[in-house]
Amino acid sequence: MGGGSVTGRAVEALTAYRVLLRATRRTFAGDSLMLTQSAAEVRKKFEENRGVTSETEIQRLLEEAREASHFISNMIVQAKLNSRGGYEVKPGQEHVGATLEVPSEEIIRESG
Repeated sequence: MGGGSVTGRAVEALTAYRVLLRATRRTFAGDSLMLTQSAAEVRKKFEENRGVTSETEIQRLLEEAREASHFISNMIVQAKLNSRGGYEVKPGQEHVGATLEVPSEEIIRESG
């Protein structure tokens, strides 16, 4: 087994992990519950796959991590409670072309 490729893969996985965490921190800024839960979920997924040795499987997992980072950064917009008691969504330039889905009041009440 070539030590260089294993080290390279470890660095690649760590980079993917950090990029994914950065995406969640940026997207869910100010929402401590979502920040905590998303970070725990990302860590769990990476831990579950720590022992994967198949090159094909590793490539697939790294691609999934890249897609997840892109999705979180570009397709999710966090609604913020405004001073009038309603929720506002302010998409950024990175969200151009995203489909906007506003949760129902029932979903918001259940999650609060």
